[in-house]
Amino acid sequence: MQTYRTKLCGQLRACDADKEVVLSGWIQTKRDHGNLLFVDLRDNDGITQCVVDINAPCFKDLEKARPESVIRVEGKVVLRDGATINPKMPTGEIEVVVTKVDMLGEAQVLPFLITSDSAELSEEQRLTYRFLDLRRAKPHANILMRNRLNKFVRDAMWNMGFTEFQTPILTASSPEGA
Repeated sequence: MQTYRTKLCGQLRACDADKEVVLSGWIQTKRDHGNLLFVDLRDNDGITQCVVDINAPCFKDLEKARPESVIRVEGKVVLRDGATINPKMPTGEIEVVVTKVDMLGEAQVLPFLITSDSAELSEEQRLTYRFLDLRRAKPHANILMRNRLNKFVRDAMWNMGFTEFQTPILTASSPEGA
């Protein structure tokens, strides 16, 4: 059984209301509204809004967590009020009321925001922090598209009778890239 999640963040819908779930992912954004803390939790599949009441034991842990920290949350899926539904998100009809948080990986202060536009970043900065750049929406979508395209081509070739194989390196590498 998967210990880090029972659902992916992008899978939750209104039909999951009243279910207990475990989600894992990166903290994309946090919004502190005094008595409530809203956390947008992101994984490879999508984003789910999580909400924590100030009286919850895990409030302090989430309050001090930085964006891009990796967390695991347990909670109950609830339907959002009509006025708070976000039609721009596939998970916009629900939110998860968090009862427990585990910090899996605490992030340091980031050199740029993951939600920032690439026009704001220099190419040097994007390449230096490539591991962060690939978490941004557009590069991430491009990587997933490339994955689907590669799978499509491999499957098509396999169905036509081709065999894919990879050979080991048969010669020694030359020094200094000569």
